Amino acid sequence: MAEITRKVRELEGARPDDFPLAELMAGAEPVILRGMVRDWELVQEGLRSAGCAVAYLKSFYNGRTVGTYFGSPQIAGRLFYNEDMTGLNFDARRARLDLVLDEILEHLEDEQPPTLYIAATTIDACLPGMRAKNDVAFAAYGLDPLASIWIGNRTLVSCHQDAPTNLACCVAGRRRFTIFPPEQVFNLYPGPLDPTPGGQVVSMIDFANPDFERYPRFREALAAAQVAELEPGDALFLPSLWWHQVEGLSPFNILINYWWNVSPKFMGSPMHVLYHAILSLRDRPASERQAWKHLFDYYIFGPSSLPVEHIPEHARGALSPLDEVTARQIRAMLLNSLNR
Repeated sequence: MAEITRKVRELEGARPDDFPLAELMAGAEPVILRGMVRDWELVQEGLRSAGCAVAYLKSFYNGRTVGTYFGSPQIAGRLFYNEDMTGLNFDARRARLDLVLDEILEHLEDEQPPTLYIAATTIDACLPGMRAKNDVAFAAYGLDPLASIWIGNRTLVSCHQDAPTNLACCVAGRRRFTIFPPEQVFNLYPGPLDPTPGGQVVSMIDFANPDFERYPRFREALAAAQVAELEPGDALFLPSLWWHQVEGLSPFNILINYWWNVSPKFMGSPMHVLYHAILSLRDRPASERQAWKHLFDYYIFGPSSLPVEHIPEHARGALSPLDEVTARQIRAMLLNSLNR
């Protein structure tokens, strides 16, 4: 792959209890917060050795099984589809966290280890108490994000995007994020909506060996790409819907991330809108789709004041600012119409 020279912007001096969240959210671009969580106990144990980090994790483990991906050495850590795309190239099942950690340590020195990856595990559910000494003070900003832990060896999570805003903290090992702005979706050749290797649509391109004849627009994506190289203790702020490939560069890697939405919980999922549009709009004649595009621009993507500026407030109905009651009414109407 052509070298990506553009690096993600960096900030120094941020701490878990004091970082410029409002500035980051307003900027809406990726930013590395160097050394932000370096004083976490788990980071310090990981700097001593992988074994020390494992022992520290086990001291909090409550015995619950966790979602784990098991792949052969032949996939070289790349969690993806099998060759004919009839399924995935790994086995996903639940396992005891302590046993998976032991297996990672067992293959720590292997040149070609089996792929082992504990994915998106809620920390409080399986490691209660660990966040007391390893956490970011989001409560000071009025947020209560989902805190998850990811553990594995040299794994590669293909380029994808997540709807929530993300703070990803590199705890053990080194990580490389290859990042693209949302508009590059046209140049990243997303794969099927379902199934997916990790719950999100992924780019079909092998970044290490891109086929530019098959995926020529990927050159344009590369021109817009940024790279974030994270050391233990660094954190990466990643705005909603930015595409990112994540590589674990060390034999043992831990990432803790925080996901949050600033929109009220009563709002629906935009992904449901996409599926509904596939159902109701995508296969209509081009002229109809273009007409509906104008309607979406008017009601959804344009100024929210425009569709109501000429309508009395008491008569605006669903065009009024969304609240929990209105959201419930719209959801009930949609459920009723979809069940006909």
